[in-house]
Amino acid sequence: MSEHIRVKPTQDGTYTVYRGTLALMSGLTRLQAERYEASIAQRQRAASAMVAG
Repeated sequence: MSEHIRVKPTQDGTYTVYRGTLALMSGLTRLQAERYEASIAQRQRAASAMVAG
């Protein structure tokens, strides 16, 4: 089971992408963070599809 991916705003107005408690990328604009989050989710779905068959 994969950990939850989420985007959270920071106090300086940028955004950080987390997987569980691990910060993957920080200092992003909201658009950049959402695109990064989407790319991770897409890769996870592709990997799950390959494993499933």
